[in-house]
Amino acid sequence: MRGLLWVVGVFAAAVALSLALQGDGYVLVTLPPWRLEISLVFALLVLLAAFVAGYFLLRLAAHALSLPAHVRAFRQRQRDTRARQALIDALQAQLEGRYARVDKLAGDAWEHGASPALACLIGARAAQRRRDFRRRDEWLERARGAAPEWRNARLAVEAELLAEERRFEDAKRVLGELHAGGLRHLSSQQLLLRCEQALGNWEEVIRLAQQLAKRGALAPEALHGIVGGAYIAQLGRMANDLTRLAQFWKSAPAEQRLQPRIAAVAARTFMHLGDPATARRAIEDALESGWEAELVQLYGDCSGAETLSRIERSERWLAAYPRDAGLLLVLGRLCAERELWGKAQGYLEASLAIQRSRAAHIALGRLFDAIGRVDEANRQFRAAAGPGIGD
Repeated sequence: MRGLLWVVGVFAAAVALSLALQGDGYVLVTLPPWRLEISLVFALLVLLAAFVAGYFLLRLAAHALSLPAHVRAFRQRQRDTRARQALIDALQAQLEGRYARVDKLAGDAWEHGASPALACLIGARAAQRRRDFRRRDEWLERARGAAPEWRNARLAVEAELLAEERRFEDAKRVLGELHAGGLRHLSSQQLLLRCEQALGNWEEVIRLAQQLAKRGALAPEALHGIVGGAYIAQLGRMANDLTRLAQFWKSAPAEQRLQPRIAAVAARTFMHLGDPATARRAIEDALESGWEAELVQLYGDCSGAETLSRIERSERWLAAYPRDAGLLLVLGRLCAERELWGKAQGYLEASLAIQRSRAAHIALGRLFDAIGRVDEANRQFRAAAGPGIGD
């Protein structure tokens, strides 16, 4: 509608102008002693031409006056273009692994002011890859003076680079500064987990791993391995303190106590500290949860821990695992310990029938030697020393 009104208005003005110019009007210009008389139409055309010429002259003058500013803006655009291109080239060179070129290009981008904080972080990463830690620190120092909105990015990169240098305490301090601002991204939490693992802060390792698992950043298998490793490391720290070990084991979650590798470490530690009864219970609980050959062998090593009860428990297991050579070996050793020679011989020979092993031959040799069957004992010892026999 507005366009239609403009068209109508233009045509109306043209009609009015044509009607006005049809008369015999004239324009008289006097400048004593001169006098000029011209037609109205010609006067209007002269005025129009003068207006157009004046307009263009003013535009030309304004352009001439603003020319230095235009030149400065053009040069600034050229510098910005070169700086952005240097930044892009620096990123490409970093992906290509050309770290010396990255340093040069990042320096060009920083000098021309193209995202100076980003240029500094790119340069810091490149210096880290070259193991030029002095240059890396120079780049990070420059980044500290850059735009404040890049603070979190700078702290995250700085913590990652310090952790790569194995300066875990410093990396943890930087992460603390980052988290103090409320930022707790998965990447920073994962890096903090790595630092805590390296520093041996196992309680924090367990807490962080569980948090990451809840957020979907750790697979169940990874969580299982990390938490299990943390508990094993804590058990290792208590290898000389039975009281602390017993308290820790009692307070540990059942899920961890039943893991075969954790139960095996705990059992060995309890046996080392002279508490085979607790070792036996730890192994029994774990084996009831899931069968593990290593735990079966350890069960036979719990000397002094109610041998008859262990024999009874092992025979119940044998009903479920009748062809387990390791379990038969343990039963044979336990029966020999109680001088139940007939049963011991039967179990050991059954173990050898399923799988020949050096340990079973030695156990059977010792049994024959104890009951005075020297020749048979020697045959078993020679068999144990023969080739192709597993442990």
